Amino acid sequence: MSYDDVEIEDMEWNEELQAYTYPCPCGDLFQITKDELRIGEEIARCPSCSLYITVIYNIEDFLDNKSKEKLEPSKQQPVAVA
Repeated sequence: MSYDDVEIEDMEWNEELQAYTYPCPCGDLFQITKDELRIGEEIARCPSCSLYITVIYNIEDFLDNKSKEKLEPSKQQPVAVA
């Protein structure tokens, strides 16, 4: 079970770690990268202890256009050919 549920807006971007972070009770930081968020990961882990949090976010905010196209159904319309 997750230690807590945390909105992505409540986390901070850490340029050095290249990850979103959130304070852990042990004194370290829960961490999750943009790449992890892009693939649908929602668990941010603490590297110093066994705790983890569930990150609440909208995956579409982290997808690039190519990734979005993969998730959306094709918008092609049938064309009649004579």
